[in-house]
Amino acid sequence: MSAVLKPPSPTAEVQPLVKLRDLSVTFATRDRTVHAVNGIDLDLAPGEVLCILGESGSGKSVTLRALMKLLPKFARVSGSIEVGGRDVTKMSERQLSNFRGTEVAMIFQEPMTALDPVFTIGRQIAETVQRHEGLSRSAATARALELLELVQIPSAKRRLDAYPHELSGGLRQRAMIAVALACRPKLLLADEPTTALDATVQIQVLLLLRELQERLGMGVIFVTHDLGVAGEIADRVAVMYAGRVVEEGPVAGLMAGPLHPYTQGLLGATVHAGMRGQRLTTIPGAPPTLDVVPTVCAFAPRCSFVHDECLAGVPVLRSPTPGRAARCVLVPDR
Repeated sequence: MSAVLKPPSPTAEVQPLVKLRDLSVTFATRDRTVHAVNGIDLDLAPGEVLCILGESGSGKSVTLRALMKLLPKFARVSGSIEVGGRDVTKMSERQLSNFRGTEVAMIFQEPMTALDPVFTIGRQIAETVQRHEGLSRSAATARALELLELVQIPSAKRRLDAYPHELSGGLRQRAMIAVALACRPKLLLADEPTTALDATVQIQVLLLLRELQERLGMGVIFVTHDLGVAGEIADRVAVMYAGRVVEEGPVAGLMAGPLHPYTQGLLGATVHAGMRGQRLTTIPGAPPTLDVVPTVCAFAPRCSFVHDECLAGVPVLRSPTPGRAARCVLVPDR
């Protein structure tokens, strides 16, 4: 067996594709300060799909933008962000320009604001390929056609000359995926890419993303507030609340037996088959504004299991079984 094809040693440790340590993001303006992300630690293995789950304002999208260093200049970022062993926080603008697209790419929630309305779909994909790989115009256009076929856009050759407004919402999202995959990134970030789509198109896009991820071997971080979406696409789930990860684990185990009361509330508020005539469980109250970093359990005001220990400080992540962890005093630690 050749050295190239030799399988890794059973004791060989796989290095994470993404490694976040004590990541914090603060937005400071003249009027107020918002502590959007408060010291999160996350890893993503090569070829893994991690879903970050939580309500609006929990810090999901901010975490994703920090990974690509796309936050506004008034954002203060601390902690370390490593992608493929490289420290993103220390990259120059030139290094970032080469890093985005080739190493990491993002699919945004609304393609109409991410795609340029004055250029055709084919030209936008071709320019991305030309910029990063130096191909000729004709070779880049041929690659653009291959990508439109890869994301299963019907009549792909004709769509090369279409403008974004001439496509339906589902086709625009597929075109956005084609742009993101143009330079074969190792890491794909997806910021609620199916939220604006109807249910039928949503499941088509999710199945397409999972198929492409497996075919191309990419690592994917997928942000959503929908547990059903997480169940369809994720290998592992990290639940965020008030800028912190409050629970993480394999998707099947987390769905079958959530540990944190917040995750339990999200599952109880999810519509699924066989619920006709039943009332949805709701989580009372609203998430905190995060003008101040919480010094106790941030979910305590909304939790039906709250007691004195919850108000004594910020709970640490406890791991009752390998691969599972929750930031709750009710969870036993192995």
